[in-house]
Amino acid sequence: MTERAEIGILGGSGLYALAALEDARDVRVETPYGEPSDALRIGRLAGRTVAFLARHGRTHRLLPGEIEHRANLWALKSIGVSRVLSASAVGSMREAIRPRDVVVVDQFIDRTVHRKGTFFGDGIAAHVAFADPVCPELHGLLGRVAAEQGVRVHGRGTYLCIEGPAFSTRAESRLYRSWDVDVIGMTNLPEAKLAREAELCYATLAFVTDYDCWHEEEADVSVAAVLDNLRANAGLAAAILREAIRETPLVRTNCGCARALEHAILTPREAIPAAARERLRAILGDDPA
Repeated sequence: MTERAEIGILGGSGLYALAALEDARDVRVETPYGEPSDALRIGRLAGRTVAFLARHGRTHRLLPGEIEHRANLWALKSIGVSRVLSASAVGSMREAIRPRDVVVVDQFIDRTVHRKGTFFGDGIAAHVAFADPVCPELHGLLGRVAAEQGVRVHGRGTYLCIEGPAFSTRAESRLYRSWDVDVIGMTNLPEAKLAREAELCYATLAFVTDYDCWHEEEADVSVAAVLDNLRANAGLAAAILREAIRETPLVRTNCGCARALEHAILTPREAIPAAARERLRAILGDDPA
């Protein structure tokens, strides 16, 4: 692969392209996990080389549970990406977090049940630390840049990821509220876990579209309402991402994301099968030990 990029962007519902991407070209990457959600769109944005990937595909053809996150993150890592910025549509689980607000997520709860959530297994065991699941450097940058856009920003928040594709029942929504979560979505896990395993800096912007179905004075979540708010948020998402990319430091120095696997791999080097070494070459390099 001769194409290279510094920063990856994963676009969610409503963000299927970046119009400001200059000298853009489509690059298809083959991975051990099948095809990514779409071709990588590589170009220049704010003076940096960026790879954009529509998480659901550009025509939104993939359900949340159909996204092969391993292929997406492997593809980005294989072309040199070291930081990943994610944009996601979410429902609010709090009165104070209103539709069209932005939440800069710093924690996750995983309620998915059918997804492949690790690059490891099949001959190589690893356990990464995930107590603080987003890059602190990127998290702070996204929060500051979003606030500068004049939007209501919540600088911290817990993202509950459900399997979907159906929205919550009322009983589920009330239960999740009792867990003290802030937003609910269907896509950021296992994405964030795989980014950590790949030693990528990762942070996500959650764009609020609705109040799920817990709010007694608001209409229940509907696709029509979600789409209306997605359209309103698309330009804002692009503006925040552009400015964040402009201000992203050239070198990663203030986080430990690049060393996530330093003590995580338990399998001795000599015991790792050749097939596992090859499958994980983009993640581990030539020396998995």
